[in-house]
Amino acid sequence: MILVTGATGNIGSALLKELHAFGAPPLRGFTRDAARAAFPEGVEAAEGDFAEPESLTPALDGVRSLFLVSRLGPDADIIEAARRAGVEHVVLVSSITAHTHAHLGPAAENLAVERLLKDSGMAWTILRPTQFASNALMWAASIRDHGTVRAPYADVGLPTIHPADIASVARVTLTESRHRGRTYALTGPEPVTPRQQVEAIAAALGREVPFAEIGRQEAHARMAAVFGPEAADAVLDVMGGDVNDELLTVRDTVTRITGAPARPFRQWAAENVGAFH
Repeated sequence: MILVTGATGNIGSALLKELHAFGAPPLRGFTRDAARAAFPEGVEAAEGDFAEPESLTPALDGVRSLFLVSRLGPDADIIEAARRAGVEHVVLVSSITAHTHAHLGPAAENLAVERLLKDSGMAWTILRPTQFASNALMWAASIRDHGTVRAPYADVGLPTIHPADIASVARVTLTESRHRGRTYALTGPEPVTPRQQVEAIAAALGREVPFAEIGRQEAHARMAAVFGPEAADAVLDVMGGDVNDELLTVRDTVTRITGAPARPFRQWAAENVGAFH
């Protein structure tokens, strides 16, 4: 049995579909609302909430492999619950910043979760993706209202990854034992700047989308209201304020593991254009 947590999220939902399509072992998706979960036929729904770690106990019954997104919940409790339940292998989605920006608070938290997993006694595979293409959804309301997208570091290109590529790698690493004990950095196929992302969304919409670059101070004020000041600083450093060669490097890991090319941002934009209408 494979348990996919975050089963209705951008990665988890794609992962369940892939595992189901490839005829993986019995599948179970962990969700807060099982009645509303649109899982593939035959996928078992387990209802629970990471805020209540005890709700994981029945979800973990019979599970041998677990898919977990770092910092989605109380990670120490989740990892310990998995160990007690007899889970053999955990595929953890961390962040490339655990390597490139370990001094930043969120990255240090991801690295701490990685260490917890490595010390748990269970087999592990760690995935460290770069910036998600789906982060562009933060502009959706402005674009729907025909407003101007305002973003900092307009021309800093990061190798942004399609969440479905993370899911594809997770599917392989969950089902092939040769990936155990490995850590993989995952990127998209090319660097893409915020300006280019908005252009790709505009092309998918078939209309112009105004774009304006803003300074760090304005961006920080906007982000701090949502994430808090420290996290806002960390995000802005990774977006362009403190980039480095390791963060900017395009890697072929997705292709090497899955055999398929990494999906470009414009593909994500075309697939998700409905969010911007």
